[in-house]
Amino acid sequence: MQIKDSLTLDASGLSRSRDGYLVAEARVSRAGNVQQYYGAEIGLTGDDAGRVFGVYRDPDVVFDEASMSSLAGRPVTRGHPPEGVSAKTWKDLAVGAVGGRVVRDGEHVVASMAIMDEAAAVEVERGARALSAGYTVGITKDEGLAPGGEAYQYRQTGPLRFNHVAYLPDNNPRAGNTRIGDAARNWGLDPIITNDRKDDDMAEANRTVLIDGLSVVTTDAGAQALEKLQGTIADKDKALTDAQAAHDAALATKDAELAKKDGEIADLKKQVLSDADLDKRVQDRAALIDTARKIAPKVEVSGLSDAEIRKAAVEAVRGADSMKDKSEAYIAAAFDFAAEAAGKGPDTLRDAAAGGVKINTTDAWGFLDEKKEA
Repeated sequence: MQIKDSLTLDASGLSRSRDGYLVAEARVSRAGNVQQYYGAEIGLTGDDAGRVFGVYRDPDVVFDEASMSSLAGRPVTRGHPPEGVSAKTWKDLAVGAVGGRVVRDGEHVVASMAIMDEAAAVEVERGARALSAGYTVGITKDEGLAPGGEAYQYRQTGPLRFNHVAYLPDNNPRAGNTRIGDAARNWGLDPIITNDRKDDDMAEANRTVLIDGLSVVTTDAGAQALEKLQGTIADKDKALTDAQAAHDAALATKDAELAKKDGEIADLKKQVLSDADLDKRVQDRAALIDTARKIAPKVEVSGLSDAEIRKAAVEAVRGADSMKDKSEAYIAAAFDFAAEAAGKGPDTLRDAAAGGVKINTTDAWGFLDEKKEA
């Protein structure tokens, strides 16, 4: 049985994409309720054709995974095409497409939708927001009460398969939230009757593949090829992303190394003496050498550091190895002490100790000694 459910598109959810498409999240179908139909609308004849019957939309059928999945990628049309939409008519009838996101929201089936034809998008924006989903579903005689207490005589039993979603230019759904059919000979009124099995087989073999938001109707083999191509593109995109990440990481490492080098260069620049500092260093060195030679006139200073000069000068006075294992601070103190002593004038005893004791033959004691020897 060909069926239609009619709902109203929420104006607050409408927006234009960057490409100018009118996009929205739309309530496309409803479940758990009873809707009234003339017998003719559900395939009855004779006296029953003019009677009104209640049909229960079973949630187990409406929200079945295969039922909801069949909505993804279906075309959006302007009004209901009398014969539905097929691969032969899709190009002429479609003004948009249902997206790949189809979910249950309470008692409704909700799907993303894009109206791509500009004239149709403007018409919907101006108020033609009644939606009606066209699908096929089995109907079985089964009297009962719905959860809300409504009586029904028939039940939707499945399988439910969506064919299209129409927006209604006249904005005039007959029966409130959901319904079957508009008027005689329109989509949703008569049982599916066809003698062209070839067309049916071809329609069953066709598949709709969603590529970058656009619905592409193709064969199973074509769909497999497109899906494989999409997988290959996804793999290449991932490889490119990974390569970019590795490149960025390498650049970050290089940047860190350059920053370290810059720091080292800055430290070296700090160690370079300015002209004034260099002059002071030369003066300090000359003063140190001068003091060392006052302490020990014959001390060798060539090639020695400041600390080594102090040590050599002190050892020249106090004896070799006298400063062995002494700290640099100790040697510096000993050097300052020796410098202070050297500044007070000649030290005869020190000089004698440094050069060896010698008898001065010109003094009186020496003259007496010489007389005794004679």
